[in-house]
Amino acid sequence: MVMWNNILLILPVVVPVLAGLLAGCIKSRSARNALTGASLVINALLVLLAVLRGSQELTLWQLTDTVSIYFHVDGVSKLFALLISCMWLCVGFYSFDYMKSEENEGRFYLFYLISLGVLIGLSFSGNLVTMYMFYELMTLMTLPLVLHTMSKEAVAAGVKYLLYSVFGASLALLGVFFYARYGSTMAFTAGGVLTAESMAGHESLMRWGTFAMIVGFGVKAGMFPMHGWLPTAHPVAPSPASAVLSGVITKAGVLGIIRVVYYLAGADFIRGTWVQAAWMTLALITVFMGSMLAYRERLLKKRLAYSTVSQVSYVLTGLSTLSPIGFVGALMHIVFHSVIKNGLFMSAGAIINKTGKTRVEELRGIGRQMPAVMWCFTLLSAGLIGVPPTCGFISKWYLAEGALSLTNTAFSWVVPCVLLVSAVLTAGYLLSITIAAFFPGRDFDTASLQRAEPGALMLVPLIALAALTLLLGMFPTALIGFFKSIAALVM
Repeated sequence: MVMWNNILLILPVVVPVLAGLLAGCIKSRSARNALTGASLVINALLVLLAVLRGSQELTLWQLTDTVSIYFHVDGVSKLFALLISCMWLCVGFYSFDYMKSEENEGRFYLFYLISLGVLIGLSFSGNLVTMYMFYELMTLMTLPLVLHTMSKEAVAAGVKYLLYSVFGASLALLGVFFYARYGSTMAFTAGGVLTAESMAGHESLMRWGTFAMIVGFGVKAGMFPMHGWLPTAHPVAPSPASAVLSGVITKAGVLGIIRVVYYLAGADFIRGTWVQAAWMTLALITVFMGSMLAYRERLLKKRLAYSTVSQVSYVLTGLSTLSPIGFVGALMHIVFHSVIKNGLFMSAGAIINKTGKTRVEELRGIGRQMPAVMWCFTLLSAGLIGVPPTCGFISKWYLAEGALSLTNTAFSWVVPCVLLVSAVLTAGYLLSITIAAFFPGRDFDTASLQRAEPGALMLVPLIALAALTLLLGMFPTALIGFFKSIAALVM
């Protein structure tokens, strides 16, 4: 039984990596798609089995006498592994139709599948060193997705993505050294690993180290002032890559911050300190700035990228409240934003793929050409705005409650105000597209428009995510209960 559990824990990492290496060698598109689809389904089932078997751990190898590379499955691992495998599955099937018009499909699926294995390894990481190793591998394996077209713009975006990522990882590595020296252990422990004995006299240094890690991992999450890679990388990457970069890869930075704050430092260590105030300030700046830039942006995919900058910092804001209800809201928004933003980028990709239209002003009347896609876009937009009964309303409610639970600080009212302003801006930059799509005006010639609805491979995953946006908002009880159990452990 122990041997089976060990195998079950490593298979979700190994299977997609091996499948990716094989997919990169296959010349036949149909055979490659069959292999990719099968591996994505198998991976999702393997992750589900690993999650259902409860807490378990596996030592892969021993680096030194005190440092090992090992996996450990807890509540946060389950959340991220399930989310990643499900989103990779949806976007993967969507990509089979989309990538027909792209070159170098084999290379795309090579790195797409390897990235999935690396991300599952990141989710299952049981200590700081293991997480850092998979975090660095994630950057290297997702870089080719940005570089895919190898155009001048793609190369520039790839270089920017790499430089920002290396800078962020360097800050995180600095914190790794601090925790290796002053932490009682580097294993992720609910409530933290810092004790009065282990860091005696070095409390200030450890707060600086913790803040460095928050900023470092915040680079991948698009937190100000290191958000610039996101709006540069998204427009040049193929839409399936843009979807997972926005909906999933940014959450890897969030995962790093959760592990540092709640499983290494401990919420009590930074609650009420300058670290919490600085972190929350940066997150709120990002929320407002991202929404404003998205409102002004005319390129569709870049508008959605700026939206991601804003929305991921909703999560960081909830985490920075260091309150149970804010933590629950942050975990919910991780899931809901991933579902919604993957769907929005898939909608944008369908429009670009079937019509060639990339700018917002070109989308007048597009609802007559692609009604199913635009109805999905509209429902997903409502979720991102937070219109009830969509899922975005639930997570934002909890985030606002988390902020209101703060005492003796201006953040208790500043946070809800910023979230409200951001929601209004989100409505402005998303619903304006819907209105122009379905109500182009009397002066617009609709007679010449031809239907351009995508095929089932693109449309079915998109409809599934749009439906999930509604269903998760109507029936969130199970998720809320699961997230509250995690919050009870770390607080």
